[in-house]
Amino acid sequence: MTKTTALTTPRNLSDAAAGPNDPDIGAATRGVSLPRLYLLRAGYLLIAVGTVLTKGPVIFNHLINPEVPLPLFEGVVACMLAALSLLAILGLRYPLQMLPILLFEVAWKIIWTAVVVLPLWTAHQLDPATLMVFYSCLVVLIVIAVIPWRYVIAQYVTKPGDRWRSAATRPVSDGL
Repeated sequence: MTKTTALTTPRNLSDAAAGPNDPDIGAATRGVSLPRLYLLRAGYLLIAVGTVLTKGPVIFNHLINPEVPLPLFEGVVACMLAALSLLAILGLRYPLQMLPILLFEVAWKIIWTAVVVLPLWTAHQLDPATLMVFYSCLVVLIVIAVIPWRYVIAQYVTKPGDRWRSAATRPVSDGL
């Protein structure tokens, strides 16, 4: 009687590391090198650790001493940045899927600089508090450096977007 052997391939992708010829990895993902993914993870780590170190004490102190209310916008900012920090930690595992978090970080800092800092600077009215916030925002230069911009362009600019209608409601093309 012959003995049958089990297939040596894993039953799901979590059982084995994905190789470079794995069909389940998209072409764009293969275009991002492993060192670039590590740099991207370093960017997420920088955001997560930096946010925890700067806003963590605000939240922790409020949890310990809740009878002292946080000012409205300080509380909003602390909570939003805490959420950003949690999502940045998720970016350590899924660096490409969480890229919108880094793009948000870059976008708001560039917009804030253009709308708040530049007008004050050109009017020679830049106060020390705004200047300190601007200096802390310069960390975004590291984030800009680690973002795989070719991947961003391929995924968010040149790739067709998701469909807006179900297949049943799309007009029938006449083959042109």
